[in-house]
Amino acid sequence: MTRGRRVGIAAAIVLAVFAAYEIMTSFLAYTGDAYVESDLVSVAPQVTGRIIDVHVTDNQDVVRGDLLATIDPVPFQLMVDQGRAESAEARAQIASDQHRIASAQDALVAASSAANYARETQTRMMTLATSQDVALAELDQANDALRRANAARDVAKEAVALAQSTVSMHEAAETRATAALAMAEWQLARTKLVAPTSGTVTSLTLRIGDTAQANVPLIGIVDANAWRIVANYKESYIRGFAIGSTGWISLDSSPWHLHRARVVGIARGISRDPVPNRLLNYVAPTTDWIRLQRRFPVTLKLVDAPPNLKLYMGADARVVVLP
Repeated sequence: MTRGRRVGIAAAIVLAVFAAYEIMTSFLAYTGDAYVESDLVSVAPQVTGRIIDVHVTDNQDVVRGDLLATIDPVPFQLMVDQGRAESAEARAQIASDQHRIASAQDALVAASSAANYARETQTRMMTLATSQDVALAELDQANDALRRANAARDVAKEAVALAQSTVSMHEAAETRATAALAMAEWQLARTKLVAPTSGTVTSLTLRIGDTAQANVPLIGIVDANAWRIVANYKESYIRGFAIGSTGWISLDSSPWHLHRARVVGIARGISRDPVPNRLLNYVAPTTDWIRLQRRFPVTLKLVDAPPNLKLYMGADARVVVLP
Protein backbone atom coordinates (compact mmCIF):
# COMPACT_ATOMS: atom_id res chain seq x y z
CA MET A 1 0.00 0.00 0.00
CA THR A 2 1.44 3.24 -1.07
CA ARG A 3 2.04 6.09 1.34
CA GLY A 4 -0.51 8.31 -0.37
CA ARG A 5 -3.13 5.63 -0.01
CA ARG A 6 -2.35 5.23 3.67
CA VAL A 7 -2.70 8.98 4.21
CA GLY A 8 -5.98 8.96 2.34
CA ILE A 9 -7.34 6.11 4.45
CA ALA A 10 -6.24 7.85 7.66
CA ALA A 11 -7.90 11.08 6.55
CA ALA A 12 -11.06 9.19 5.67
CA ILE A 13 -11.08 7.52 9.08
CA VAL A 14 -10.63 10.92 10.79
CA LEU A 15 -13.43 12.38 8.73
CA ALA A 16 -15.66 9.39 9.48
CA VAL A 17 -14.96 9.64 13.19
CA PHE A 18 -15.65 13.37 13.08
CA ALA A 19 -18.88 12.83 11.14
CA ALA A 20 -19.96 10.07 13.55
CA TYR A 21 -19.20 12.33 16.49
CA GLU A 22 -21.19 15.18 14.99
CA ILE A 23 -24.10 12.84 14.23
CA MET A 24 -24.00 11.30 17.69
CA THR A 25 -23.82 14.66 19.49
CA SER A 26 -26.78 15.89 17.50
CA PHE A 27 -28.82 13.17 19.21
CA LEU A 28 -26.94 12.73 22.50
CA ALA A 29 -25.24 15.52 24.44
CA TYR A 30 -23.11 14.18 27.30
CA THR A 31 -21.26 15.97 30.08
CA GLY A 32 -19.51 14.74 33.18
CA ASP A 33 -19.28 18.28 34.53
CA ALA A 34 -22.52 18.23 36.52
CA TYR A 35 -23.51 18.35 40.14
CA VAL A 36 -26.52 18.19 42.45
CA GLU A 37 -27.83 21.52 43.67
CA SER A 38 -30.54 22.79 46.02
CA ASP A 39 -31.30 25.98 47.92
CA LEU A 40 -29.48 26.60 51.19
CA VAL A 41 -31.96 28.53 53.31
CA SER A 42 -30.24 30.70 55.93
CA VAL A 43 -32.46 31.04 58.99
CA ALA A 44 -31.73 34.32 60.76
CA PRO A 45 -33.52 35.63 63.87
CA GLN A 46 -35.35 38.93 63.64
CA VAL A 47 -34.56 39.87 67.24
CA THR A 48 -31.40 39.85 69.34
CA GLY A 49 -31.21 37.73 72.48
CA ARG A 50 -29.72 34.75 74.28
CA ILE A 51 -30.43 31.23 73.00
CA ILE A 52 -32.08 29.21 75.76
CA ASP A 53 -32.93 26.08 73.78
CA VAL A 54 -31.96 24.34 70.54
CA HIS A 55 -34.62 21.92 69.36
CA VAL A 56 -32.83 20.28 66.40
CA THR A 57 -29.60 18.43 65.77
CA ASP A 58 -27.18 18.52 62.88
CA ASN A 59 -28.40 16.69 59.72
CA GLN A 60 -31.92 16.39 61.12
CA ASP A 61 -34.84 16.46 58.70
CA VAL A 62 -37.38 19.15 59.51
CA VAL A 63 -40.80 20.12 58.19
CA ARG A 64 -41.88 23.68 57.53
CA GLY A 65 -43.05 25.19 60.82
CA ASP A 66 -40.94 22.94 63.06
CA LEU A 67 -39.39 24.71 66.06
CA LEU A 68 -35.63 25.14 65.60
CA ALA A 69 -34.46 27.26 68.53
CA THR A 70 -35.79 29.56 71.25
CA ILE A 71 -34.48 32.98 72.25
CA ASP A 72 -34.98 34.09 75.86
CA PRO A 73 -38.51 35.61 75.80
CA VAL A 74 -38.37 37.33 79.23
CA PRO A 75 -37.11 40.78 78.08
CA PHE A 76 -39.64 40.79 75.26
CA GLN A 77 -42.49 39.71 77.58
CA LEU A 78 -41.61 42.61 79.88
CA MET A 79 -41.82 44.98 76.93
CA VAL A 80 -45.24 43.55 76.07
CA ASP A 81 -46.43 44.03 79.66
CA GLN A 82 -45.15 47.60 79.66
CA GLY A 83 -46.81 48.27 76.32
CA ARG A 84 -50.13 46.92 77.55
CA ALA A 85 -49.95 49.10 80.66
CA GLU A 86 -49.13 52.20 78.62
CA SER A 87 -51.92 51.45 76.18
CA ALA A 88 -54.43 50.98 79.01
CA GLU A 89 -53.24 54.20 80.64
CA ALA A 90 -53.66 56.08 77.36
CA ARG A 91 -57.20 54.73 76.93
CA ALA A 92 -58.10 55.71 80.49
CA GLN A 93 -56.70 59.20 79.91
CA ILE A 94 -58.78 59.56 76.75
CA ALA A 95 -61.92 58.52 78.66
CA SER A 96 -61.13 61.14 81.29
CA ASP A 97 -60.58 63.72 78.56
CA GLN A 98 -63.97 62.89 77.05
CA HIS A 99 -65.65 63.55 80.42
CA ARG A 100 -63.70 66.82 80.69
CA ILE A 101 -64.87 67.85 77.22
CA ALA A 102 -68.47 67.03 78.11
CA SER A 103 -68.22 69.14 81.31
CA ALA A 104 -66.56 72.02 79.43
CA GLN A 105 -69.27 71.93 76.78
CA ASP A 106 -71.98 71.99 79.47
CA ALA A 107 -70.24 74.98 81.07
CA LEU A 108 -70.09 76.68 77.66
CA VAL A 109 -73.82 76.16 77.14
CA ALA A 110 -74.54 77.70 80.55
CA ALA A 111 -72.14 80.60 79.93
CA SER A 112 -73.64 81.25 76.50
CA SER A 113 -77.14 81.25 77.99
CA ALA A 114 -76.04 83.70 80.72
CA ALA A 115 -74.39 85.93 78.11
CA ASN A 116 -77.56 85.95 75.99
CA TYR A 117 -79.65 86.84 79.05
CA ALA A 118 -77.21 89.61 80.01
CA ARG A 119 -77.31 91.02 76.46
CA GLU A 120 -81.13 91.05 76.45
CA THR A 121 -81.17 92.74 79.88
CA GLN A 122 -78.64 95.35 78.75
CA THR A 123 -80.73 96.06 75.65
CA ARG A 124 -83.87 96.60 77.73
CA MET A 125 -82.02 98.83 80.19
CA MET A 126 -80.62 100.93 77.38
CA THR A 127 -84.12 101.43 75.93
CA LEU A 128 -85.52 102.39 79.35
CA ALA A 129 -82.58 104.70 80.06
CA THR A 130 -83.21 106.51 76.78
CA SER A 131 -86.78 107.27 77.92
CA GLN A 132 -85.40 108.01 81.43
CA ASP A 133 -87.55 105.23 82.94
CA VAL A 134 -84.53 103.76 84.82
CA ALA A 135 -81.56 105.31 86.51
CA LEU A 136 -78.19 105.35 84.69
CA ALA A 137 -76.75 103.32 87.56
CA GLU A 138 -78.94 100.37 86.62
CA LEU A 139 -77.78 100.66 82.99
CA ASP A 140 -74.16 100.63 84.19
CA GLN A 141 -74.87 97.47 86.18
CA ALA A 142 -76.42 95.83 83.08
CA ASN A 143 -73.38 96.79 80.97
CA ASP A 144 -71.03 95.33 83.60
CA ALA A 145 -73.07 92.14 83.83
CA LEU A 146 -72.93 91.78 80.03
CA ARG A 147 -69.13 92.21 79.99
CA ARG A 148 -68.68 89.62 82.73
CA ALA A 149 -71.06 87.18 80.98
CA ASN A 150 -69.23 87.54 77.67
CA ALA A 151 -65.90 87.03 79.42
CA ALA A 152 -67.21 83.90 81.14
CA ARG A 153 -68.46 82.57 77.79
CA ASP A 154 -65.04 83.20 76.19
CA VAL A 155 -63.34 81.37 79.06
CA ALA A 156 -65.74 78.44 78.58
CA LYS A 157 -64.94 78.33 74.85
CA GLU A 158 -61.22 78.25 75.60
CA ALA A 159 -61.80 75.44 78.11
CA VAL A 160 -63.61 73.38 75.45
CA ALA A 161 -60.82 74.02 72.91
CA LEU A 162 -58.16 73.10 75.46
CA ALA A 163 -59.99 69.88 76.40
CA GLN A 164 -60.32 68.94 72.72
CA SER A 165 -56.62 69.67 72.12
CA THR A 166 -55.72 67.56 75.15
CA VAL A 167 -57.77 64.59 73.98
CA SER A 168 -56.15 64.84 70.52
CA MET A 169 -52.73 64.72 72.16
CA HIS A 170 -53.70 61.73 74.28
CA GLU A 171 -55.22 59.97 71.27
CA ALA A 172 -51.86 60.34 69.51
CA ALA A 173 -50.18 58.92 72.62
CA GLU A 174 -52.63 56.01 72.58
CA THR A 175 -51.79 55.37 68.91
CA ARG A 176 -48.08 55.33 69.74
CA ALA A 177 -48.70 53.02 72.71
CA THR A 178 -50.73 50.65 70.52
CA ALA A 179 -47.99 50.61 67.87
CA ALA A 180 -45.33 49.99 70.53
CA LEU A 181 -47.40 47.16 71.96
CA ALA A 182 -47.84 45.60 68.52
CA MET A 183 -44.08 45.80 67.94
CA ALA A 184 -43.37 44.25 71.34
CA GLU A 185 -45.81 41.41 70.63
CA TRP A 186 -44.24 40.90 67.21
CA GLN A 187 -40.78 40.71 68.76
CA LEU A 188 -41.99 38.28 71.43
CA ALA A 189 -43.41 36.00 68.74
CA ARG A 190 -40.04 36.08 66.94
CA THR A 191 -38.22 34.55 69.92
CA LYS A 192 -39.19 31.15 68.47
CA LEU A 193 -37.24 30.31 65.32
CA VAL A 194 -39.21 27.99 63.05
CA ALA A 195 -38.25 26.26 59.82
CA PRO A 196 -39.36 28.35 56.82
CA THR A 197 -39.24 25.28 54.57
CA SER A 198 -38.92 21.53 54.73
CA GLY A 199 -35.41 20.18 54.44
CA THR A 200 -32.33 19.06 56.34
CA VAL A 201 -30.42 21.03 58.96
CA THR A 202 -26.78 21.32 57.93
CA SER A 203 -23.54 22.35 59.65
CA LEU A 204 -25.32 23.18 62.90
CA THR A 205 -23.02 24.93 65.39
CA LEU A 206 -25.65 26.77 67.45
CA ARG A 207 -25.51 26.08 71.17
CA ILE A 208 -27.51 27.06 74.24
CA GLY A 209 -26.10 30.29 75.65
CA ASP A 210 -25.07 31.72 72.29
CA THR A 211 -26.24 35.24 71.51
CA ALA A 212 -28.50 35.51 68.51
CA GLN A 213 -28.02 38.69 66.52
CA ALA A 214 -30.90 40.05 64.48
CA ASN A 215 -30.56 39.31 60.75
CA VAL A 216 -27.42 37.21 61.24
CA PRO A 217 -27.92 33.60 59.99
CA LEU A 218 -27.85 30.95 62.71
CA ILE A 219 -29.11 27.76 61.05
CA GLY A 220 -28.82 26.46 57.49
CA ILE A 221 -31.45 24.22 55.91
CA VAL A 222 -30.99 22.39 52.61
CA ASP A 223 -34.37 22.83 50.93
CA ALA A 224 -36.06 19.49 50.27
CA ASN A 225 -38.23 20.97 47.53
CA ALA A 226 -35.57 22.61 45.38
CA TRP A 227 -33.39 19.72 44.21
CA ARG A 228 -32.00 20.10 40.72
CA ILE A 229 -29.05 19.06 38.60
CA VAL A 230 -26.77 21.72 37.11
CA ALA A 231 -24.86 20.46 34.09
CA ASN A 232 -22.19 22.61 32.38
CA TYR A 233 -22.43 22.04 28.63
CA LYS A 234 -20.15 23.23 25.88
CA GLU A 235 -21.54 26.16 23.96
CA SER A 236 -21.63 24.05 20.79
CA TYR A 237 -24.12 21.69 22.44
CA ILE A 238 -26.70 24.06 23.88
CA ARG A 239 -27.90 25.34 20.51
CA GLY A 240 -30.09 22.24 20.21
CA PHE A 241 -31.42 22.34 23.77
CA ALA A 242 -34.93 23.46 24.65
CA ILE A 243 -36.97 23.71 27.81
CA GLY A 244 -38.59 20.33 28.30
CA SER A 245 -35.85 18.33 26.59
CA THR A 246 -35.39 14.88 28.07
CA GLY A 247 -32.23 14.00 29.95
CA TRP A 248 -30.81 11.02 31.78
CA ILE A 249 -28.75 11.46 34.92
CA SER A 250 -26.30 9.21 36.69
CA LEU A 251 -25.52 10.23 40.26
CA ASP A 252 -22.21 9.36 41.87
CA SER A 253 -24.08 9.00 45.14
CA SER A 254 -26.36 6.43 43.50
CA PRO A 255 -24.20 4.63 40.92
CA TRP A 256 -25.43 2.22 38.26
CA HIS A 257 -28.83 3.89 38.09
CA LEU A 258 -30.17 6.21 35.44
CA HIS A 259 -32.82 8.77 36.38
CA ARG A 260 -35.00 10.55 33.85
CA ALA A 261 -35.02 14.35 33.98
CA ARG A 262 -36.30 17.39 32.15
CA VAL A 263 -34.42 20.54 31.16
CA VAL A 264 -35.98 23.43 33.08
CA GLY A 265 -33.43 26.16 32.48
CA ILE A 266 -30.65 27.13 30.07
CA ALA A 267 -28.32 29.93 31.10
CA ARG A 268 -28.25 32.87 28.68
CA GLY A 269 -25.00 34.22 30.02
CA ILE A 270 -21.86 33.43 32.00
CA SER A 271 -19.10 35.59 33.43
CA ARG A 272 -15.78 35.50 31.59
CA ASP A 273 -14.10 37.04 34.62
CA PRO A 274 -13.18 34.69 37.50
CA VAL A 275 -13.89 37.47 39.98
CA PRO A 276 -17.06 36.45 41.89
CA ASN A 277 -20.20 37.86 40.33
CA ARG A 278 -23.54 37.32 42.00
CA LEU A 279 -25.47 37.94 38.81
CA LEU A 280 -23.54 35.69 36.41
CA ASN A 281 -22.02 32.26 36.99
CA TYR A 282 -18.37 31.70 36.19
CA VAL A 283 -17.49 28.33 34.67
CA ALA A 284 -13.75 27.69 34.49
CA PRO A 285 -12.71 27.12 30.84
CA THR A 286 -9.72 24.93 31.73
CA THR A 287 -9.31 21.50 33.26
CA ASP A 288 -5.85 20.23 34.18
CA TRP A 289 -4.31 23.02 32.06
CA ILE A 290 -6.39 21.98 29.04
CA ARG A 291 -8.29 24.80 27.40
CA LEU A 292 -11.95 23.93 26.84
CA GLN A 293 -14.86 25.51 25.08
CA ARG A 294 -16.92 27.87 27.15
CA ARG A 295 -19.59 25.98 29.05
CA PHE A 296 -23.04 27.17 30.06
CA PRO A 297 -25.08 25.89 33.02
CA VAL A 298 -28.14 23.85 32.08
CA THR A 299 -30.60 23.05 34.89
CA LEU A 300 -32.53 19.80 34.99
CA LYS A 301 -35.08 18.36 37.41
CA LEU A 302 -35.69 14.69 38.02
CA VAL A 303 -38.93 13.19 36.76
CA ASP A 304 -40.68 10.60 38.93
CA ALA A 305 -37.66 10.14 41.18
CA PRO A 306 -37.88 7.12 43.50
CA PRO A 307 -39.20 8.11 46.93
CA ASN A 308 -36.18 6.54 48.63
CA LEU A 309 -33.66 8.42 46.49
CA LYS A 310 -31.43 10.63 48.60
CA LEU A 311 -29.80 13.61 46.98
CA TYR A 312 -26.73 15.38 48.34
CA MET A 313 -26.05 19.00 47.61
CA GLY A 314 -22.74 19.34 45.73
CA ALA A 315 -22.53 15.66 44.72
CA ASP A 316 -21.18 14.87 41.24
CA ALA A 317 -23.39 13.71 38.40
CA ARG A 318 -23.20 12.79 34.71
CA VAL A 319 -25.86 13.93 32.30
CA VAL A 320 -27.03 12.96 28.82
CA VAL A 321 -29.54 15.25 27.13
CA LEU A 322 -31.54 14.34 24.07
CA PRO A 323 -31.75 17.62 22.12
